[in-house]
Amino acid sequence: MPSNLNPLGALPSRFRRQRVLVIGCGDVGLRVARLLPPRVRVLALTSSAERVPLLRAQGVLPLAGNLDQPATLRRLAGLATRVIHLAPPPGDKLPDWRRDPRTLALLRALRLRGLPQSLVYGSTSGVYGDCQGDWAPETRPVNPHTPRAWRRVDAEDQLRLFGRASGVPVHTLRIPGIYAPDREGGTPRGRLLKGTPVLAAQDDVYTNHIHADDLARACLAALWRGKPQRSTNASDDTQLKMGDYFDLAADLYGLPRPPRVARHTAQDELPLVLLSFMSESRRLDNTRLKQELRIRLHYPTVAQGLRA
Repeated sequence: MPSNLNPLGALPSRFRRQRVLVIGCGDVGLRVARLLPPRVRVLALTSSAERVPLLRAQGVLPLAGNLDQPATLRRLAGLATRVIHLAPPPGDKLPDWRRDPRTLALLRALRLRGLPQSLVYGSTSGVYGDCQGDWAPETRPVNPHTPRAWRRVDAEDQLRLFGRASGVPVHTLRIPGIYAPDREGGTPRGRLLKGTPVLAAQDDVYTNHIHADDLARACLAALWRGKPQRSTNASDDTQLKMGDYFDLAADLYGLPRPPRVARHTAQDELPLVLLSFMSESRRLDNTRLKQELRIRLHYPTVAQGLRA
């Protein structure tokens, strides 16, 4: 409606600007904020008062709220023109370990008023489960093997239904391991220094990666160009098995290569969380990322990213 016909008159400029709300504004969320032009207002939900100065220093407006306390989310209704949801589901102590109550609470708040123009969700490639080394395109049925992957599938389902019912374009990015030399814990150097073993060649599994900067660019591409109710594998071009990846990193850092152990003895030497990652093998097909989202990867291989 033209401003001269609007009973409220011309809207103030701050309400005409694009407003991007980041839910779960950690390292990747801040990279997204740095990529956006100044004319776009960036808001971030945070439950930590300690993060407020950091967010403000990055030009992000912090909004106090907690996904585990739905009453604190009402202020999000109608606030943003676009939403990036990067918050993980809660841990294992849930009434139903297969559900993601955080995504449910967020969507209930967004439904209250003024739906966003688009929404991007950062899921995980773990929704595919163990593909036994096969390729995993987005058309492959999900087959979660862990509680955390089940919760991600639930979040994807909730968002897909929300998009279909409301007409809001929802695009899901299925994300593998995120790395970057300037990201806390973003390289395998620390693990190499500890001498943590990897699987023997005959037992090894494929692993997938995305540089944090490329992931931030994928989030923005999906926010403006992503096809509605679609999923995209946000992965680079690397095709490496996990042990080979750590060997490559060790060579780049001038460190000893990690010892190799057989799978049947790994449970005695490795933590359960790490073993769960070593129980799944898949290669992510990133054709849709490059063709539909038109992403040119700055770091097409993990070797290039680790050298940066």
